[in-house]
Amino acid sequence: MTGRRKRATIRELAAYTGLSASAVSYALRGIHVSAETVERVRRAAEEIGYEADPIARALRGGATGMVGLIVGSLADFWNQELVRAVMRELRARGLHALVADADGEPGRELELARRLVDHRVDGLIASPVGPPGDDWGAIAGSVPMVTIGDALAGVPTAGEVVFDTDSGVTATLGHLHTLGHRRVAVLSWALETSPGRRAEVAVRRHAEAIGMEVMLVPCAYSLNGSRPLALDLLASADRPSAVFCLSDSIAYGVYHACAELGLAIPADVSVVGFDDHPISRLLQPSLTSTAWDVEAVARAATGFLGDALAGNAARQRMVVVPTLLARASTAAPGV
Repeated sequence: MTGRRKRATIRELAAYTGLSASAVSYALRGIHVSAETVERVRRAAEEIGYEADPIARALRGGATGMVGLIVGSLADFWNQELVRAVMRELRARGLHALVADADGEPGRELELARRLVDHRVDGLIASPVGPPGDDWGAIAGSVPMVTIGDALAGVPTAGEVVFDTDSGVTATLGHLHTLGHRRVAVLSWALETSPGRRAEVAVRRHAEAIGMEVMLVPCAYSLNGSRPLALDLLASADRPSAVFCLSDSIAYGVYHACAELGLAIPADVSVVGFDDHPISRLLQPSLTSTAWDVEAVARAATGFLGDALAGNAARQRMVVVPTLLARASTAAPGV
């Protein structure tokens, strides 16, 4: 019987390339050497069948090439897009992702982060649903960490990609107010788990400033989860004239409920989303939503983490300003 082929060693790869073992190690991690050397070593590795052993490398105190990626919920379509974009950016840097789904629970995401650190990931990229705290501080002190979405105040992250939710909320409520809406339901997945989140705070503050009545309603983080609540909300005699969903996935559940109740969008009720997933452009009518440029978010987050892994101690920050895309799902009440 033919035995398993022996794994090529880093020393063999070094001899094949004519470089030192340390230079080859740096090239495989994409740090401290030129891009030409990185490409040369990776091409040679493919030629001789070299595959890094991440566990052995981690036990020697080296990098594993693995990054932990934590998202609030994979039931949310925009989070799925974020995972895709981040993983593609990581691959371009010779890194790979271990993806963890918190399913909307702050306690679960902290536990997942601890487990990823225990599995010796080189760093973390997290889109946290929970508030800052000592636990996040301990995690960020263990490995380089970059956050996406809301900043974790007081947590020593290597970088943060912050969403300007205030301007997104202001633009959305202003759009509805200009159309003539004065009573709006706001469906949020975070009301019960993270009641002090910036988006919900901005909703209350701006609605009061423009004299709009808003009903903040806790809602599941998915199409199937939002549909039953939307059925109850829209079947009532005093239903709101517009529904503002703090996730496009939630808005899809509202569309489903409207279809079941025989309500026309936007003639009977206007509907707005908040992350402009590609599906939103294909709906009938197309969904008014707020775009956050997921590709730019992924590039910035992975860039910040890559710099930290390369030894750059400077903390980096980018603020993502959204764009409101008014489409056919919103109109004046009764139009």
